[in-house]
Amino acid sequence: MKLSIGIVGLPNVGKSTLFKILTNQDILIANYPFATIDPNIGIVPVPDERIEKLAEISKSKKKIPAVVEFYDIAGLVKGASTGEGLGNQFLSHIRETQAVVIVLRIFENPEIIHIESSVNPERDMAIINTELIIKDLETIEKRIGSLEKESRIPTLEGKKAAKNLEILLKLKQELLKDHLATEFAGEEIVNELQLLTAKKQLYLINGEESQVGDSLKKKIKEVGGDYICMDLSKAEKLDELIKKSYETLNLISFLTTGEDETRSWTIKMGTKAPEAAGVIHTDFEKKFIRAEVINWKKLLEAGSWSKAREKGQIKLEGKEYIMEDGDVVVIRHG
Repeated sequence: MKLSIGIVGLPNVGKSTLFKILTNQDILIANYPFATIDPNIGIVPVPDERIEKLAEISKSKKKIPAVVEFYDIAGLVKGASTGEGLGNQFLSHIRETQAVVIVLRIFENPEIIHIESSVNPERDMAIINTELIIKDLETIEKRIGSLEKESRIPTLEGKKAAKNLEILLKLKQELLKDHLATEFAGEEIVNELQLLTAKKQLYLINGEESQVGDSLKKKIKEVGGDYICMDLSKAEKLDELIKKSYETLNLISFLTTGEDETRSWTIKMGTKAPEAAGVIHTDFEKKFIRAEVINWKKLLEAGSWSKAREKGQIKLEGKEYIMEDGDVVVIRHG
């Protein structure tokens, strides 16, 4: 599966700087709003020492890590949801991503203009989430209108429409209270609408850890988010950001290795073996028989697949096996 993350925030908080560090792409970084008009998209490899080590024992010709697509989305401002700045266009880009990294500025620097004239990460967080909520309200209002008509039809489709209508009406009330849609993220209708506030949020706080107040931490926790603090001017802990993104989305990696290539594959935590096989190739899921599985560390200790087999360390797993992070597999299929 492809992991895509939108980098969101007010202008001049460090979004494009983060993107450039992550991707080493030469993009425009300017000290004024809207330096980024179209979303820059960068493909960033996921740091993974396992690939290097497994490729060495397999003498692999290629090493293919898992990747994250980062979308650098232009700065939001108050009124973005109603088209202020270039807001409507930018908010639509967020729909394409699975999660958002919200960059909040806590560093003080009079030479870098803050669009709200002062540094206040809690206020900025509220502005961003309010704009996302307003846009989501606009989206569900349209759907509520059509569901009201559909729910009057005495058919199975009508019953489904009535259920979806009930969900959206409840969600509307929560959004009006300034609550995000994260608690409704498992609902089919919410996924269908790609609601902005249903996406997982990871906050990147740009500055020193000592500057992060308890009040800000509490607010991030209240919206179900997580955070990582880094000073982007020093470009530290970027590997940690990618790993944290995986944790936030409950993703893990399994591996395949051989002479042709050693490769990392991204799946949801709790994925069963046939579905994981389908990530490699759709036919593998349809014609799945069983999987040969070994933890990557045990394979390294054994020194090769054949030696691990001799020692009885390779397990044969069936359709109910739940994949674990760091599994190395060979798929048997029809």
